[in-house]
Amino acid sequence: MPSFISGANITGLCKELKDNSSIEPKLYEKYHVKRGLRNSDGTGVVAGITNICNVHGYLMNEGEREPIPGQLIYRGYNINDLVANVEEEDRYGYEETTFLLLFGHLPNPKELQNFNTYISLKRDLPTGFVEDMILKAPSKNIMNKLARSVLALYSYDDECENKGIESEMRTAVSLISKLPVIMANAYQVKRRVFDNASMIMHPINYEENTAQCILSLLRPDRQYTKEEAQMLDRLLMLQAEHGGGNNSTFTCRVLTSSGTDPYSAYSSAICSLKGPRHGGANIKVINMLDNFKANIKHWDNEGEVADYMRRTIRKETNDGSGLIYGMGHAVYTISDPRAVILKKKAFELAKGKDIEAEFRLLETIERLTPEIFLELKGSSKAMCANVDMYSGLVYRMLGIPDELFTPLFAIARMAGWAAHRMEEILTGGRIIRPAYKAIAKERDYVKLEERE
Repeated sequence: MPSFISGANITGLCKELKDNSSIEPKLYEKYHVKRGLRNSDGTGVVAGITNICNVHGYLMNEGEREPIPGQLIYRGYNINDLVANVEEEDRYGYEETTFLLLFGHLPNPKELQNFNTYISLKRDLPTGFVEDMILKAPSKNIMNKLARSVLALYSYDDECENKGIESEMRTAVSLISKLPVIMANAYQVKRRVFDNASMIMHPINYEENTAQCILSLLRPDRQYTKEEAQMLDRLLMLQAEHGGGNNSTFTCRVLTSSGTDPYSAYSSAICSLKGPRHGGANIKVINMLDNFKANIKHWDNEGEVADYMRRTIRKETNDGSGLIYGMGHAVYTISDPRAVILKKKAFELAKGKDIEAEFRLLETIERLTPEIFLELKGSSKAMCANVDMYSGLVYRMLGIPDELFTPLFAIARMAGWAAHRMEEILTGGRIIRPAYKAIAKERDYVKLEERE
């Protein structure tokens, strides 16, 4: 029996699909369509108002973008101040940051203690969940497993369709608590099924905060240093939120505006973050670094590095994309405050160790990229390293497997998604529905027997 989806048949049909679906780039200009909801100068189309986060990277001066050092502000608090203060007090900050994003103010000591305790006690997964949803349905991709698991948790929630804000908040905090456990379990099952490696699944330690819990569940001996846990905690703080316009948060708000349940909205955000143009970029940077390490003989020779970068931008090396991953941002111009903080922390971890050479190579790539883009493409656009430039290297220094880089981003960003879903529920009021310009011409119907 001939197969419809096979050989020349599907190849021919797909060619017709391409012919019938292609749109000439000049039509976007003709109809003043802002592709990707982006203005011609790269700024985002204003699609909403938020009280949660301000991502600030430039000023508009007489109609022109004027680059400034980047600022990331959570509920009115500069990220630099949030990180600096928890470091000065030698404590952890992700739970405090989550409280701030969800409720709009910094917690007092009692509120923070109660919140920390609640998060720890909500880590348990429903009875049978690990066996039925993770062990019996393993995935090579942990982001895929996170998204599927969040959707599956809908079935275990008697209040899954309760849209009251109290119920929504309980669901959000529950997912913030559970995602690290889901990730660790999914990773261990992936190791056993696909990597032919041992599977070690630890019980939850309810005395551990989020960063400690992650390291404890991932490491066979459960051992970690305070410095390691605090480094991971800082990463979670930096990635917890980034405004309403980033792809995954906007995805969450779009689904929320339709009136769907929280599990569907959060799962969709995870699926968005999985993409290499969004959260998946951190693994792209580390893959690029591995490629550079393998093909550049002397990492400390700027001439050699620059030559290889030119070939990369010409699409001759690495993955053929022509991109230098980790460089450039839609909003930040002179600097990404997250990258600035993370670079400093990465150097502290790398200094004096073998991995310092890799840090120096990334630093060289960061420094040379703007001038090589100017040389090859004539672009003098301000370009800075983004948070992905150094996050993967920090994860590696913490002994975290590459396939967990993006899932850790999702664990951190769950706080921001939840805050934006609440805001959309409370203040959105309309389904998000932008318009698309239709250019297909009307055609006369042809009867089946008359078609060629």
